Amino acid sequence: MACVAEYPSYFIEGHPRKRRKLTASWDTRHYQDQAQQSVYFSGQGVGNGNGNGNGSGNGNGIPSSAGASSSSYHYCSSSSLYSKRVTARNASPPWRDDDKDGHYMFALGDNLTPRYKILNKIGEGTFGQVLECWDRETREFVAVKIVRGLQRYREAAMIEIDVLREVAKYDRSGTRCVQMRNWFDYRNHVCIVFEKLGPSLYDFLRKNNYHPFPIDIVRELGKQLLESVAYMHHLHLIHTDLKPENILFASSEYKKVPYYKNGLKRLSQDGTCYMRLPKSTAIKLIDFGSATFEDQNHSSIISTRHYRAPEVILGLGWSYPADVWSIGCILVELCVGETLFQTHENMEHLAMMERVLGPFPQHLIRKADARSAKYFRHGTRLNFPEGASSRESIRAVKKLPRLRNLVMERADHSAGALIDLLQGLLKYEPSERLEAQEALRHPFFTEDYRGFGSGVFNI
Repeated sequence: MACVAEYPSYFIEGHPRKRRKLTASWDTRHYQDQAQQSVYFSGQGVGNGNGNGNGSGNGNGIPSSAGASSSSYHYCSSSSLYSKRVTARNASPPWRDDDKDGHYMFALGDNLTPRYKILNKIGEGTFGQVLECWDRETREFVAVKIVRGLQRYREAAMIEIDVLREVAKYDRSGTRCVQMRNWFDYRNHVCIVFEKLGPSLYDFLRKNNYHPFPIDIVRELGKQLLESVAYMHHLHLIHTDLKPENILFASSEYKKVPYYKNGLKRLSQDGTCYMRLPKSTAIKLIDFGSATFEDQNHSSIISTRHYRAPEVILGLGWSYPADVWSIGCILVELCVGETLFQTHENMEHLAMMERVLGPFPQHLIRKADARSAKYFRHGTRLNFPEGASSRESIRAVKKLPRLRNLVMERADHSAGALIDLLQGLLKYEPSERLEAQEALRHPFFTEDYRGFGSGVFNI
């Protein structure tokens, strides 16, 4: 019998353009268990479900309902294995060694303690895996993050639990950030139980073939995101990994709305295209695995590349404004449908920033640390295109439009206000960047725009 320690969240003591993504879908069918085979999952592969899983890099996943990728499980033809799994409704599964990377090995239908039944694998990341489970006690679907059974990941998980408790302490309504239901230690794996949520903003974009959200939905999402981040900053917490994958809709429900432009899959006889719009724009912030208190030690590199602030790349140190920069990048992506800075190396990233936002201020170039000095020519300007890694890199930078032109192509009635907001969120100088709470008072959010309805959209 496995030894289980289970701790309710209120009883936890304090402890010292198309990049590769986790695929997800909210309309895939569940894997059906069969008596002819047993299916063992490890930390390899990713489920095809919607939910709270997050991409590779830092972070944790918090998923919802899902299917399972055929590449992520191993078949063992054995009816005896199946019979062992169903001998007792709440029995512990056979003991299995972790895989070589410390990921928990499981089979669909296994019990994760007598309370939780494993239904699907939703996602994975550096931290471990995320599973959809049935909670027999509360009779609801939940998302369980199973952390890798290595000491450094166990320690990181306990820090994340502390952050989740701090975030939940004053968010009584539970409307800003994902809610931790419970946590427990099972077979040397820290398991964190979360509420079930819908798809991420990235997954929703992907299901719409990367067609952008209407500007009025961008406004609703941006306002909620800023409110969540302002709340975290009030608690002296910096999220450090804001991206569309870590922002989830509270519901998976959507509606189809016609618009007249070729490009989407579903065409009616009159040539009308249909896009999906969420029935509810309510969102929650997830993935607090790399959140950092302002007075804690700051690592040198934070954020997923595409949403990384310039001060991080230049080695100037970082604080709350790094989150605000990420929000600016996210809002552009929601409005345009593509990642603003689609890059994988620093020189190209800095060149893309200059292409979209203009040249770097001289005082920032002079303050850049020794490792970043190589990106600048004579300490006065960016060494691009001379220092470009390839011709492809030069072409990728040159094809980017200025921020104003990029937004004007998509936004209509409130383009001017949105451009002004983005310029405030994407200031090079961190001290000049808008604060999250300050951005909520911007006219883009406070003025009355009434352009969104249930009719036909022209995109």
